[in-house]
Formats: sequence, structure tokens, C-alpha cells
Amino acid sequence: MSGDQTVICRCEEVTMSEIQETVNRYKCSSREVKLRTRAGMGPCGGRTCRGMIDRLVEQMGGPSVTKEVSLSYRPPVRPISFGVLGGETK
Repeated sequence: MSGDQTVICRCEEVTMSEIQETVNRYKCSSREVKLRTRAGMGPCGGRTCRGMIDRLVEQMGGPSVTKEVSLSYRPPVRPISFGVLGGETK
């Protein structure tokens, strides 16, 4: 497997080449890469790939990560039944 086909975001299956193409085409930040490619928007909410995306974008010539508009973590979502919400027990 070549480096360009390395999967960076496992949840959304975003590869390094997709991130590189996005940064080169749009000159975007890691937040914009997230919005354009969905990298970091999977079930883990970016917990496994966020730091790597930040570093890759910076190495590829994108803007440095600032604290002003950072990527946010999202809690994992699990399905829950209405019965559980209503207090029903079995």
C-alpha cells in the first residue's frame, strides 16, 4: 500500500491522498478539510484522527492550527428505545 492510499480517518475511510488533494485545491485549514471530506465526522468524532489531520494539513502547507476555531469532539451516539426514555422496564 502506498503512502497516498493510507487511511487517515478509519470511520469515514478518508485517505491521505484525499486530504492532500483537498488542501492543495482549496488551501484550507484542518477544520475545512473535515467539512469537505468528512474526516473526523465518523462514530469516534475525530478522537483517533483529529491530531493527525491537524499535523498533515500543516505539513502540506495549510494554515497552522489555532485555538480560535478548533475541531470539536462529538460524543458517540448509541440508539436508545422510546421505552427506555419513558422509564419502561422489562
